[in-house]
This record gives sequence, structure tokens and C-alpha cells, in this order.
Amino acid sequence: MTETDLKDLPRDDDAASNYEVLTRDLVGGVIEALDNEDWARVHELVDGLHSADMADLIGLISTDQRRRLIAGLETRLDSEMLSELEEGVRDEVIDLLDPKTIAAAVTELDTDDAVYLLEGLDEEERERVLDAVPAPDRIAMRDALSYPEDSAGRLMQRDLVAVPPYWTVGHTIDYLRDAQDVPSQFHMILVIDPKFHPIGTVPLDKLLRSRRPTLLKDLMEPQPRLIPVNMDQEEVAYQFQQYRLVSAPVVDDEERLLGVVTVDDVVDVINEEAEEDIYRLAGVQDDDLYGSIPSTVRTRFTWLSVNLFTALLAASVINHFDGTIQQMVALAVLMPIVAGMGGNAATQALAVAVRGLATRELTMTNALRQVMKEVAVGAINGVLLAILIGTAAGIWFANPMLGVVLGCAMVVNLICAALAGILVPLTLDRLGVDPAVASSIFVTTITDVVGFFSFLGLAGWWLL
Repeated sequence: MTETDLKDLPRDDDAASNYEVLTRDLVGGVIEALDNEDWARVHELVDGLHSADMADLIGLISTDQRRRLIAGLETRLDSEMLSELEEGVRDEVIDLLDPKTIAAAVTELDTDDAVYLLEGLDEEERERVLDAVPAPDRIAMRDALSYPEDSAGRLMQRDLVAVPPYWTVGHTIDYLRDAQDVPSQFHMILVIDPKFHPIGTVPLDKLLRSRRPTLLKDLMEPQPRLIPVNMDQEEVAYQFQQYRLVSAPVVDDEERLLGVVTVDDVVDVINEEAEEDIYRLAGVQDDDLYGSIPSTVRTRFTWLSVNLFTALLAASVINHFDGTIQQMVALAVLMPIVAGMGGNAATQALAVAVRGLATRELTMTNALRQVMKEVAVGAINGVLLAILIGTAAGIWFANPMLGVVLGCAMVVNLICAALAGILVPLTLDRLGVDPAVASSIFVTTITDVVGFFSFLGLAGWWLL
């Protein structure tokens, strides 16, 4: 971490007001202690940190400092902290640990968190770790890893409470008090039939407020919302958000109970999917912040090279009007304004469309209405901006007709930008392509080409 990085962190005297734990003094103190190999000071500073704060600290320091910190704390590493690490940092930290240490950590974690750590290992190393895990946990982890990545099977926890409908409230409470395999945290009791099909749920608050003789079948909320084990995690997040779920049972193809997904895991999914959409719109990877220079260059160069070819298409339009530009140099000064404003307007519509598709607020049912709205917004903004920039350009170059041409081109490009911003992601989504990945390239190309063609074409027609 550099001095500039530390400036972004609050001082200790600011911590009380904004509840920040990782203050500049704390992070700087850890770095200084690591540089001086003062392990007593390191332990003093990091002992007592919440697992999430410790994970953030490891992400903040440099790779070399991270290596030394892990080496000095390996026997005292918190398993929960490992599950809180960002993916890029997680892979780096896991590489620093021996299989026995990783095995001890995953044994202490819930199945979904353990799988998150194991995902960062290559197949050979993963097998070495699993061989060191007790048999019951190893079976559960292998089973979880057999499901597709980003599916409900990877998210679900195996630890749950499932009881038959003929149990009473008193029987259930006594069971929860005496059983050794009850999960440490849970939100509801699952009611199952003899074939292990979930037939109802009993929230804990409802259970505790009911009298002991009450049968669970008379207390349960029937027909729970079931999550298929192969359901994509984005769909799982939608189900939780749409129906205000706190937890939900996960079932196989025959609707037999396999596990549960809880809201804390879904919150992580929502954040992950939102970040993924933002990164994809910019053509970068979600682990760019922690990636090495070569890997970051490689991923970004791919998209930049694609953008280069689309830029050449826009340049060919300009080249087609080279004679027009030579006769009126002012066109070269003003044409980036048209393309730039179109690009900005398209980005606004694109952001709304991509997010609407992700949250299912934009569907084919209301797509036409949204398209018409964006066209109207683009036209109104185009007219308002045309009046401003057209007047300014006419005065600047003492040529009122130039201002009229610039204004007309602005209106045309902002309408096209609005259409592109919503129609491109809708079309890609309809074709089964993630609109967050490729939309920006197509939209930028359209606004550049239309902007240059409309401005230079109108100028050649009206002015020369």
C-alpha cells in the first residue's frame, strides 16, 4: 500500500463518527510492524478484528506484505475470514496455505463457504485438501462441487432442521435443545413428508410464540417456495427479492429436500451480479482490482482491440467526407461534440436497460412502452441541447446555418442513441447473449457512425 492509498482511509479520531474499523493508523501500523517483523505488534493490531475486517485488511496491503502476514498468522487464521476474501485475493491467499490448513478451515465452515474456498484450487490440490477432510464433510463438499458453478447447489447449506408434520411445538423445541447436529444459525423449521418433500415451513418466531401441544401441520405455512438445485444464482436472487424470502428449501428433480439457501448468501449474489454487470459494461474482469498487470493487460486489450475496429468504422465515415471537412475546418472542431453527446445519451439508456433486464423490470411485455419513452426523452433532450449548442456554434463561427446543421445533427443522433441504448440490449437478451457484455461496443459504434454521418452529411448538403 502506498502513502496515497493510506490517505483514503480515516484516522482513528474519525472512526467513531463513521464507524470505520480499518483506519489509516491501524493499516499503517500493520504495514510498519510487518516491515520491522514485529510480530507481537502485528498480533496486537489484528487480534479482535472481525473476520470481514481482517479480509479487507488483507486485500488492502501489497502482495509481498500479504505473503508475510499470512506466513506469520497461518496457525491463527480465522476460517470465516478466508470465506470473506475477494476472489482474486482468495486465490492468492489459498496458494500460500498448505492443504492441511485449508482442510482444517473448510471443516469449520458451512458447506457453501467451504465450496467457495475449494473453487479457487486446481483439481489436484482440491483432492489433496478433500482427502484431509472428515468423511461426512468430504461427501457434502464433493456433492456441492458436482453442481454447476453459480447454481443453487453451490449456494445451499446442508445444515438444516427438518421435522415431520405430526410433531408438536413442544417436541420440536425439546429436539432443538438436545440434538447435537442442529445448525448454529437458522431461520425456520422445514416440515417434510415421509419422502422428504418439503410441505411447509414454520418461522422460528411463530414456533416460539405457540403453545407446546400445537401440531406443526396446524402451524406451518404450506406450499413453500422451492428452489431447484440447478437454478442459476441470479434467478435465486430474483426469487428472494421478489417474494421477500429469508430462506428457502433447495430440492432435486423429484422435489426431495437437499439443503437451504439463506438471505445472507443471496445478498452476496446480488452484489456479485451487480458488480459483474458494471465491469462487463466497461469490458473488464471482476477481479481486475487484485489481478496482476499481465492478466489485467490481457483482458482489457481484448476489448480495446475490438473497440479499435469499431473506431475504424467511424473513421471511415469521416474519411468519406474528407472533402467537406477541407472546405470548412469548423466541422472538424464541432463533430466530436455530436458523437460525444450521442455516446453519453446512449450510455444513460443502456444502463437503465441492462439493469432493468437484470432485475426483470424490463421485459418484452413493457419493452415497447420503454422504447417509446426513451425516444421521447432523446428527442426532447436533443432539441434542448440543439438550441444551446447550435446558438453557441453559430455565434462562435459567425455562421447561423452551421449552428442549424449542428442542432439538427444533435437531434438525430440523440434519438438514435436512445434507440440504440435500449434496443441493442433487448436484442442481445432475446438472442441469449448477456447484454452487459457486448452492448456498449455496438452502442458506441452506432452513435459515432450516426453522429458523424448526420453532421457531415447535412453540412455537405446545406452549407457547401
